[in-house]
Amino acid sequence: MTFLKRSALSLGLGFLGYLVGLFGGLGLVLLLSNNQHDRSMEAAMTGAFVVGPLTALLFATVSFVRSK
Repeated sequence: MTFLKRSALSLGLGFLGYLVGLFGGLGLVLLLSNNQHDRSMEAAMTGAFVVGPLTALLFATVSFVRSK
C-alpha cells in the first residue's frame, strides 16, 4: 500500500476514533462523576478534549503501522 493510501486510511480511522472516544468519554464521565453542578459540561469537555483526541491518535497510529 502506498504512503498516501496509508495516510488517508489513518486519517479516516483517526476521525472514527475521535467519535468513539468523544461519545465513550461522555458516557463514562456521566456515569462515574460525582460533580453535582456541571456534570454535563465536565463530560463534554473531557470527551472532546481528552478522551476523543487520545483515542483518535491511538486509532490513527495503529492503522498506519498495521497497514502495509
